[in-house]
Amino acid sequence: MNPLTSSVFDLADTLSPKADPALIARDEQQFAAVAETLELTVAELSDRLDAELKAPGGVGQEAMDRDIEVHRLSARLRTLRRFGLDLCLGHMVPDDGAEPVYIGRLGLTDNEGRRLLIDWRSPAAEPFFAATHANPMGLVSRRRYRWTRGRISDYWDEVFTADGLEGRAALDDQSAFIASLGTNRSSRMRDVLATIQADQDAIIRAGSRGALVVDGGPGTGKTVVALHRTAHLLYSDPRLGHRRGGVLFVGPHRPYLSYVSDVLPSLGEEGVQTCILRDLVAEGASATVETDPEVARLKSSADMVKAIEKAVRFYEEPPTEALTVTVDWSDLRLTAGDWAEAFEAPEPGTPHNEAREQIWEKLAEILMDKYEGDVPPDLFRRALRQDEELNAALGRAWPLIEAADLVGDLWSVPAYLRMCAPWLGPEEVRRLQRADPRAWTVSDLPLLDAARQRLGDPEASRRKRRREASVAAEREYRAQVTENLLRTDDDWQGMLMTMLKGQDLQNSLVDEDALPHAEPDLLAGPFAHVVVDEAQELTDAEWQMLLLRCPSRSFTIVGDRAQARHGFTESWQERLARVGLDRIDVASLSINYRTPEEVMAEAEPVIRAVLPDANVPTSIRSGGVPVVHGPVGDLDSVLDTWLAAHAEGIACVIGRPTFRGTSSRVRSLTPELSKGLEFDLVVLVDPEEFGEGVEGAVDRYVAMTRATQRLVVLTSR
Repeated sequence: MNPLTSSVFDLADTLSPKADPALIARDEQQFAAVAETLELTVAELSDRLDAELKAPGGVGQEAMDRDIEVHRLSARLRTLRRFGLDLCLGHMVPDDGAEPVYIGRLGLTDNEGRRLLIDWRSPAAEPFFAATHANPMGLVSRRRYRWTRGRISDYWDEVFTADGLEGRAALDDQSAFIASLGTNRSSRMRDVLATIQADQDAIIRAGSRGALVVDGGPGTGKTVVALHRTAHLLYSDPRLGHRRGGVLFVGPHRPYLSYVSDVLPSLGEEGVQTCILRDLVAEGASATVETDPEVARLKSSADMVKAIEKAVRFYEEPPTEALTVTVDWSDLRLTAGDWAEAFEAPEPGTPHNEAREQIWEKLAEILMDKYEGDVPPDLFRRALRQDEELNAALGRAWPLIEAADLVGDLWSVPAYLRMCAPWLGPEEVRRLQRADPRAWTVSDLPLLDAARQRLGDPEASRRKRRREASVAAEREYRAQVTENLLRTDDDWQGMLMTMLKGQDLQNSLVDEDALPHAEPDLLAGPFAHVVVDEAQELTDAEWQMLLLRCPSRSFTIVGDRAQARHGFTESWQERLARVGLDRIDVASLSINYRTPEEVMAEAEPVIRAVLPDANVPTSIRSGGVPVVHGPVGDLDSVLDTWLAAHAEGIACVIGRPTFRGTSSRVRSLTPELSKGLEFDLVVLVDPEEFGEGVEGAVDRYVAMTRATQRLVVLTSR
């Protein structure tokens, strides 16, 4: 990156008035300083990163701190190299006569300590996004830049006071935001940070305590708010840092995650875990959709998730009969009271499979207290481990259980299901049974997740014992080597050999990487904050999956009741209180920034026919292009004509899953998989075939409102 040798402005001839030096000279000076500081900063960060990578890795906390620093330096370098000067979003001019304040994706300070860019998430940057004519927040004017290939191709000024007109601002018929709405879409969500609106910014900067619902119809920027709020929370709330639990971002489907995948990294946040609900459970990748709506309804209740607790408790009953254990020719008697005492040993909240080891340790302690011989404790425990009768009794009373086995038994053993879910009627129990208990469906996933969380890893205790055995064997070997060295010790080596014999050094010699361990589940939590987009679709059972991962109950919940495919008759407060959340606030977005008036005029009656109180937002722009209706046979010609007339942009055919376009700029999706996405052209094929009732109307409404410029509706009749 070289200091500026030419203007950063690349304005078209039609924008020549904006090239007036009186309007851009101050910006040119600022960008020259930013370019110089960026070059120095990148060089400095690169040197620091190289030094960290070459330094010894260390062990324990030292190694963890090094890895975190390497991650931090690498992430900042990637952001600086990715954006360059277009780190700058714009500037604002205070009304106190001070110099303009420049807002950036990241903060940037020169070598003299002068602040060149203020991080967009800092409180000082708030007026840049939140100022309005009704509340200028101490600003005279605000300028936003449009960047194209690293240069400013346009900019827009908004003036809040009469003083702002004097040689400082270029006035336009359009604001930066309105102009940006008509730009072409791509396969990734476009960058909108510079054009965040005041109503969106207020939600982005709201606190993280409790649950905040962002309620809004199509095109109101809910997803934009959710993503930018995630980045802001990580910056502003120390409770949510990656070392404190971090943030989980949950989207509705895989195309959505792909669409928004670039946003958080562009905001400097690369450590956020993103997923869809299926990803939270190993079986999610192959789970099918439940074909029986009644079975799906029965499994979707929070009560069915709670039945998992009773299903596990069935396997946690202490034996009621005494047992005689023989150690070193001594008969030791375990009474029913001893069993009960041992079964009380696990700490509350300990997963079932991990608790078994604690029970075994308590049993060993009880038996050792009764033993009067002189066998060393480690040999005594080894003898107990080899006692087949004791292990069999413990295995029957407190067995190691796989989550898949537990849930599968519910669908194959009617008596077990009746015991765990006594509220089910005989016909409901029968309906939930199936020939293959492991033919997993999406409706099973919350139950599998609850079972896995409650049971824990059945291999944990075995892995722990293998680890302890490996450590013991390693230490014994090291100790033997040290003793051999000490026997041949010369005087000048004495101090070194004494150090080698020290216990701390012996411990450090054990190779931790070679010991048995499980790969961490990055989605297991707990997380300090969870963001859920398209949350209106979650069942009560699916909410339990998220609550298990967020003990703080700190949520950002994004959705639209009118886009719930299976209906949403409650208020957000009622729904969320029922699933277990409290401290619920609702923030509404009512302006449709995406969908042209012409499209909304046809979409609104579709949803109001089934949901008269739907929160239908108001469009603020007209595309000037009416909705076109025609026969299905016109599909190819519609697409060909549009592609020929538009060198950029993305089209989507919704309603014909078998359709495959010849251009990479044409997608084909179902109504459900189009949710959360947006396209320049949307072609609906036989929308009346989407279904009847609420589900069909919601699918048609969602599909229609994906269009940002043009909507075409084709029918077979």
